[in-house]
Amino acid sequence: MPPPLVPELVVHVAGSRSRVGELAGGRTPYWAYAWPGGCLLARYLLDRPGVAAGRRVLDLGAGCGIVAIAAARCGARATAIDIDPLAAAATRLNAEANGVTVECVTADALARGVPEADLLFVGDLFYDARLARRAARYLDLCAGAGRTILVGDIGRAFLPHDRLGHLTTYELADFGSGEMRQGGVFAWIAAG
Repeated sequence: MPPPLVPELVVHVAGSRSRVGELAGGRTPYWAYAWPGGCLLARYLLDRPGVAAGRRVLDLGAGCGIVAIAAARCGARATAIDIDPLAAAATRLNAEANGVTVECVTADALARGVPEADLLFVGDLFYDARLARRAARYLDLCAGAGRTILVGDIGRAFLPHDRLGHLTTYELADFGSGEMRQGGVFAWIAAG
C-alpha cells in the first residue's frame, strides 16, 4: 500500500497474511511501517529529485527502506542500513515492489566510521534519549568529514532543534496515533 505522503511508492506492511508479516513471525516490528520521518524525507526527495540524483546515499536506521527507495527512484546509488536483518529483508521486498535496487546492510550504523556516501538520511532516530545522543555524535562526525545530512522528523521528544536548519514542512499522520502532525525536513548543523 502507499505510505502516507508518498502515493508514488508502495510498501509492504505487516499483517497476518502479508509477506512482511510472514518475515516477522506474527509480531509487528518497527520496520513494518513507513515511519513519518522517512515519509517526510521520501516526499522531499521525490519533489526535488536533483538532491539525490547521481549521488551515493545512505539511509540510516532504514526500517522499511522508504527513503532509500525514494532516493533510488531519483537516480541515486542507494544503501539502506539497519541493525535488524529482517528490516533488510523488508527493504528488499519494498525495493522490488517499486522497481528499484537498494543495497541493504545489516549493522549498527552509529558504531561505524564515516560512510562512503555523499548524502545521509536520518528519519525518526530521535525518539529515545540514548539513541539521540549516539546519533548526534555520529552525525557530527559525518558532517565534519564533509557529508551532507538530511533529517526527517515530526518533533520526537529528543530531536535536537538547535542542530537543525529547517528546509520544509509537511503535514502527515503519525502511524502510532493517526494524529495529524506537522513534520519537517532539516539539514544537520554540526556542533561548532
